[in-house]
Amino acid sequence: MVDTELQTEKRCTPVWSISHPTQSDARHMWRIARDSGVLDLNSSYAYLLWCTDFPSTSAVARVDGEPIGFIAGYLRPSGSLMIWQVGVDEAYRGFGLAASMLGWLADSLATLQGEPLVMETTVTQSNTASRALFAGFARRRDMRLTESPGFGEDLFPDAHEAEPLLRLIPLKPHQAPRESA
Repeated sequence: MVDTELQTEKRCTPVWSISHPTQSDARHMWRIARDSGVLDLNSSYAYLLWCTDFPSTSAVARVDGEPIGFIAGYLRPSGSLMIWQVGVDEAYRGFGLAASMLGWLADSLATLQGEPLVMETTVTQSNTASRALFAGFARRRDMRLTESPGFGEDLFPDAHEAEPLLRLIPLKPHQAPRESA
């Protein structure tokens, strides 16, 4: 008789760094979006423009210098941070990377602005991973999460699910963790 043991792959949590993107990150952001299978893929030129025009409101995570995730965001005229896309390379999903990038970006912008940051995004009803990301972030940061109509299906020229607007509104200032001296 032969015993068969079902082994599960043990994954070690990778060590990543997070910073603002540079133009050389655009190709990697495009690749991560393309390979995600769920993000709307924009032109490579759009990602290059993003890294050129909106680096201070965006983030890139790297392992050993290679981009493994990104957040593309911009400040709306109201002053809120609009999160346009969050992408994580498939090999690095499940480690909390998206939440880490979101926290890093919120903390870096709050430091610059000197006040808590209202965040906004649009997320389809079927995108449960993104909804869980923003709900968890709001809960951990003591933020109120609201949902209102954003972009209805009728506004898209192709078949596209409605994208309700999610707003994360700080209830009190968040204290970023202190770095050791």
